[in-house]
Amino acid sequence: MAKNLVIVESPSKAATIKKFLGSSYEVVASNGHVRDLPKSQLGIDIEHDFEPKYITIRGKGELLAKLRREVKKADKIYLATDPDREGEAISWHLANALKLDEKRTKRITFNEITKNAVKQSIKQARSIDMDLVDAQQARRILDRLVGYQISPVLWVKVKRGLSAGRVQSVALRIIADREEQINAFIPREYWTLSGNFQIPGEKKLLPAEFYGTTDKKLSIDSEGQLDEILKKIKKSSFLVSDIKETERVRKSPLPFTTSTLQQEAAKSLNFSTQKTMRLAQGLYEGVAIKGRGTVGLITYLRTDSTRISEDAKNMAYDYIEENYGAEYQAVKEKDVKNRQKIQDAHEAIRPTYVDITPAMVKDTLSRDHFRLYQLIWRRFLASRMAPAKFITTTAKIDAAGYRFTASASKVAFAGYLSVYQTDEDKIDKKVLSKKLSVGMELKAENFEKKQHFTQPPAHFTEASLVKTLEELGIGRPSTYAPTISTIINRHYVAKEQKNLYITELGEVVNSIMKKSFASIVDVNFTAYMEGLLDRVEDGSVKWKTVVENFYPDLHEAVEIAQKELEEVKIEDEVTDVLCEVCGRNMVVKYGPHGKFLACPGFPECRNTKPYLEKTGVACPKCGADIVGRKTKKGRRYYGCISYPDCDFVSWQKPSSKRCPQCGGAMVEKGNKLVCMDEQCGYVEKRAKDEK
Repeated sequence: MAKNLVIVESPSKAATIKKFLGSSYEVVASNGHVRDLPKSQLGIDIEHDFEPKYITIRGKGELLAKLRREVKKADKIYLATDPDREGEAISWHLANALKLDEKRTKRITFNEITKNAVKQSIKQARSIDMDLVDAQQARRILDRLVGYQISPVLWVKVKRGLSAGRVQSVALRIIADREEQINAFIPREYWTLSGNFQIPGEKKLLPAEFYGTTDKKLSIDSEGQLDEILKKIKKSSFLVSDIKETERVRKSPLPFTTSTLQQEAAKSLNFSTQKTMRLAQGLYEGVAIKGRGTVGLITYLRTDSTRISEDAKNMAYDYIEENYGAEYQAVKEKDVKNRQKIQDAHEAIRPTYVDITPAMVKDTLSRDHFRLYQLIWRRFLASRMAPAKFITTTAKIDAAGYRFTASASKVAFAGYLSVYQTDEDKIDKKVLSKKLSVGMELKAENFEKKQHFTQPPAHFTEASLVKTLEELGIGRPSTYAPTISTIINRHYVAKEQKNLYITELGEVVNSIMKKSFASIVDVNFTAYMEGLLDRVEDGSVKWKTVVENFYPDLHEAVEIAQKELEEVKIEDEVTDVLCEVCGRNMVVKYGPHGKFLACPGFPECRNTKPYLEKTGVACPKCGADIVGRKTKKGRRYYGCISYPDCDFVSWQKPSSKRCPQCGGAMVEKGNKLVCMDEQCGYVEKRAKDEK
């Protein structure tokens, strides 16, 4: 009979830990949370100090009964859920649901699932940290209050099925604000000039880029300005005024945090944040490795810390010296002091055993697990390696007071680049001729001029949104992936070719939130609330104080919205489109993907079809109506109603006004009208009655 019982979240984690502890330990899994707030009601007693009402999660009754039987057999119970707020809360709920005796129940945590870490955690067993539990309770209750108080307002004023969330609504606003910036962006013309120069005695031409004057960098805003520069320099001789060789050092990267892992996995592996976390969870909990059994390959995956344990550092330094040489070891510490808001409860994400190389587990892991493990392993090893060194040679070529520059870089010492490279680490392997010398006169063979236009801010990707949320202090490592998944799954945001676009439905919800619940979607306020949750965790603020101060403003905003948002309700608009099935005039309905046409005879007649909203603008190509359309994922665009016979499309709404400069089509961009032909570049302000 087992004297000790260890309870973890997942069966795979249980299997990994079981082999470390021997026959006197029984290891069982709770399969995540066993208690939660009820789905069918608020579950928070607002009148009695915001006391939460927890219930057993449906389907967990049989599991709890099994756990109770195991508890009766054990002398000691160890709660070994994950080492964060969520894990602490799960342990607390287990202790309450199983009515565990405090004297024989202990909490253990470990950042990696290794034999030493697990056994050491048992030696350092402690009581449940109620500050951590309260921080998680506060987050859960704040999120519940926002979701369950605001969502019904959206149901009444717009349509059922919509939802609001304390963090998801802020993320939606950030995406919407970026979309507005992109739509209002007016491109600015600029030109670049490059030249190819003949070095005496060399066949190969030397390419160089226009820099500006000999005193300062100069931007070229028009072709006329560029032609004036060309006119002057063509009459002059080109002299090499300076050749400089400099050493540049590129620091090795920090090991991964949750945020940086999600960003890099999205950029280099094309993984969604949700997929990255799912795969990392599997690597953390344990994978069967030939010759080693089940092994937890990486440390805990939800962290903002870049700290590395002394044992892990030494393990990495030994590996680097043995496989690359002592000169490849990092000399200075790479760890940075974390900001106050960051929880440094555990380490960065790293391999548990650096000697288990990606090549050793390639045949054991799935393709995606292997690619993620390889990324984590290489990044960690690189973080313990010496910086890369480059020798950059730059030549300055002057003529008539203007300057061209030619440069080349070569790797002097690879350092961490021997193990890990990103797109930013790639360098152009150009070499400057050794015959080049100061005072040498060069012959200009040809010049190339190029027209460019400034680009609007980039659409958010999952990676850049995670980075922005982290920089703004919104959410924590465990919330990035579910937040993004929620706004995509609810069709507030569409994901196309990695980019995130707000949908029509998202615009409606965001508009209501900004109008009626401004503080909820205020970036600074949300970051402030995250800071308060951190103070609950460190014990300096009581969780109920946070909720008590938050709720009155929310309640007042909800009551005002219930009275004043009547005009937002979307009625079924009757159209002149006849139902082919029953002959009724079809109406505009609002579904999860936005507007569509439906027969008002539902449920007798279930006919539906896409809704094409006429803009009142004639197609500049064929004269037919321009209508609003949507991509398959819900992003709005404008096209000719005669498609596919006419292929006119535009992301911006076309204007009925023609360009007075070239006669072409114009589109609306914020408070301006812009010619669609970038070569024309005509821009004018929109009249108030046009907006």
